[in-house]
Amino acid sequence: MAESNLPKGYEPWDVEKKWLDHWEENKTFTPDPEADGDPFSIVIPPPNVTGVLHMGHALNLTLQDILCRYQRQQGKNVLWVPGTDHAGIATQNVVERQLKTEGLTRDDLGREKFIERVWDWKEEKGGHILKQIRRMGASVDWSRECFTFDEQRAKAVREVFVKLFEEGLIYKGNYIINWCNRCHTALADDEVEHSPKPGHFYNVRYKLSDGSGELIVATTRPETMLGDTAICVNPEDERFNHLIGKTAILPLVGRELPIIGDTYVDMEFGTGALKVTPAHDMNDWELGRKHNLEVIAIFDDAGNVNENAPEKYQGLYKDEARKVIVADLEAEGSLISIEDHEHSVGECYRCKSVIEPHVSEQWFVSMKPLAEKARAAVPNDTQIFPPNWEKVYYDWLDNIRDWCISRQIWWGHRIPAWTCEECGELIVTLTDPDKCTKCGSSKITQEDDVLDTWFSSALWPFSTMGWPDNTPELAKYYPTSVLITGFDILFFWVARMMMMGIHFQDQVPFKHVYIHALVRDENGKKMSKSTGNVIDPLEMSDKYGTDALRFTLTAFAAMGRDIKLSESRIEGYRHFVNKIWNSARFALMNFDGKKPEASIDDAQGLANKWILHRLEEVKDSMREGIEGYRFNEVAQTMYRFIWNEFCDWYLEMIKPDLYSDDESRKAPTLKVLWTVLSETMVLLHPVMPFVTQEIWSVLPGIENEDIATVLYPETRDHCRSKDAVVQMELFQGIVSGVRNIRTELLIAPSKKLEMIMRTSSDEALSLINDNAELVKFLARLETVEAGPDMRGPEASGTAVVQGNEIFIPLAGAVDFESELARLDKEFAKLDKDLIVIEKKLSNDAFVNNAPAAVVAQERERLAEIDDKKQKLTELKDRLVSVMK
Repeated sequence: MAESNLPKGYEPWDVEKKWLDHWEENKTFTPDPEADGDPFSIVIPPPNVTGVLHMGHALNLTLQDILCRYQRQQGKNVLWVPGTDHAGIATQNVVERQLKTEGLTRDDLGREKFIERVWDWKEEKGGHILKQIRRMGASVDWSRECFTFDEQRAKAVREVFVKLFEEGLIYKGNYIINWCNRCHTALADDEVEHSPKPGHFYNVRYKLSDGSGELIVATTRPETMLGDTAICVNPEDERFNHLIGKTAILPLVGRELPIIGDTYVDMEFGTGALKVTPAHDMNDWELGRKHNLEVIAIFDDAGNVNENAPEKYQGLYKDEARKVIVADLEAEGSLISIEDHEHSVGECYRCKSVIEPHVSEQWFVSMKPLAEKARAAVPNDTQIFPPNWEKVYYDWLDNIRDWCISRQIWWGHRIPAWTCEECGELIVTLTDPDKCTKCGSSKITQEDDVLDTWFSSALWPFSTMGWPDNTPELAKYYPTSVLITGFDILFFWVARMMMMGIHFQDQVPFKHVYIHALVRDENGKKMSKSTGNVIDPLEMSDKYGTDALRFTLTAFAAMGRDIKLSESRIEGYRHFVNKIWNSARFALMNFDGKKPEASIDDAQGLANKWILHRLEEVKDSMREGIEGYRFNEVAQTMYRFIWNEFCDWYLEMIKPDLYSDDESRKAPTLKVLWTVLSETMVLLHPVMPFVTQEIWSVLPGIENEDIATVLYPETRDHCRSKDAVVQMELFQGIVSGVRNIRTELLIAPSKKLEMIMRTSSDEALSLINDNAELVKFLARLETVEAGPDMRGPEASGTAVVQGNEIFIPLAGAVDFESELARLDKEFAKLDKDLIVIEKKLSNDAFVNNAPAAVVAQERERLAEIDDKKQKLTELKDRLVSVMK
């Protein structure tokens, strides 16, 4: 047998770098929009320039890459656009922290110098995650890399802003928004993360102005009462409806508050009486607008009490103000009680600070007109997978509020709006103006605010194609084919892309949306640095190779089901990579550097016919799995075919042919082996690009070294043979039956046995006669006898396969007396261990005082001993039965 031109062991690191460089240098994944082929396009969900690759990214990239590589195999003209998001708040925070170490603030630098500093940081550090994406083998077109803040994307953002403004869909106004006191900026509703937090209900007495009584109001935020402008009760509440129209005195302040009626108030919640603070609560804001209430803001941008509150509290931060106010309420007798109460608290999605509802002048997008079309497009124009996410998508759009798009930071797309200092005219244009369009004054000032980061990323599917210019890419690749993303940005990003795509392109931005699951730890817990259960994808790639990581993620990517990931699973699939490698080495040794020239149609024997049939079925399964987004089925199909069928059965079954001097047997079998190995590498390539490429590159006779450009294997219907499948099932059952008898009775593998088989049909007899030598080879048998009237001796190991009885005579194969003696010794040892463990577990002092892990370990040992005794008992009974 010739030497293989593959190294003995697969070392992924050098292989991965070699092929990554090859694909990039040869622009393998750079498509020509003018070339033939139906378009298939994907835009990468742009990671933040501040980000590092995590396991969610790794899953997302793997699934996208599978689709792109597969669609190239289908002859499609594939474009996968990479890029990053400028991540306004996050990136500005990173740079401001750097400045802080230098004793500086952004104000020390000024806007222009600060933005230059951020660009410097972006050039030095911002490409880090793109290198990590490259490491995952993502077959993106690096020549078309985009950035949400580059020149072309800035052009698109400005075009959209101006058009929406001219259409009346962007406006500026005073409104209550989510405000982060730490980041000093507004946030959109879906940038606020809500989670339950322990808190309190403060029950406060508000006396009626006419002295006729009082109202008890429950609040979770007593500090905001300084800005109360009304008390609201439900007009259907008989306890309070007679008070509507009266006034009450605001404790600590003395302001008279009107008592209003509105069915919004839940009569069962709290005391049934609601304090209304329009400036500091979203719902109160709506009540205030409905009832024309005064709006009194009592916090400044930093969260400190401002001049609208009594002097005593001015300057206090909101948390400190709460303590002082509660103490003062108690001192004047207005605090009735404090009760424990868990409630939902909004936090900044970036810095996790508690969000403060805040009234200010901001820029907004009117969402309802845009949302209606985006809602109607699903599922007719865009399908969401899994479909259960459709309801979530609908609910969000049905309850959408106007989108606050202005941010009080410097890093980002500055709002292209100018105000004339002379006449107050608001100017919004595609080019920077030098004078007022109304009065001609040159005293015009641009808005300081920048646009929400999600505004630019909402344009991603068409801005990455070169819009607003009419580019070949836009004509060829828009709308994109599919978007793969996590559920957490279904609203942030997916719905907004739908709105903008439909509005500006008159088409949905993608035909399919696949929402992938969350990658959790092996216990089902969410990965987080704080809990220490994070699995770093780059570390896993370093340790086990990228192919093993990719295959693991694919194998567990069942639609709609979270992934429970452990390092041991990745290690397990590294063994699979080794199995593939070793099978290829075995094949290459037999090819002897030459492509077999025989025809697969001349191949004889059950093994060849069966494996060719299974190869056709695998082609079907892979196609159906990938196109149906059933990625886990894709991995399972390949694993079962390669490990269980190709390696464990086919390669073993063809060894007699490969070692034969009969060329009429050997040559066609070699051609089948070459065909199955080469086509299997193509089928597996979308999931495991590196090991398949390396094996492909050394296969003799290939015409194209780059497997990434090879088309999907053609269908060979004439190779389908259901008869071969039926025969193979019986053949495998016979061989496995003999092997099981050998294993159960502890017969050495080197011991040649005899097999007698009573057949149940002519087909079974024919199969065993035609393949007797192969059965003997695989089951290590000396002789094989078969027939409908055959019987084995009493002392036989037996098995039944599809109604056929197998007998393995045991005389001379098993030393019954010695084996029974060995089993008795094993029983004695296990019983001794059992006594010790049972004594421990019956001791209450041990069970109650020993560490829980130690007690659990002893219980596990007890279960293991019980299981082992049961198996030994079954073996002893088997030996005794065959001795009779």
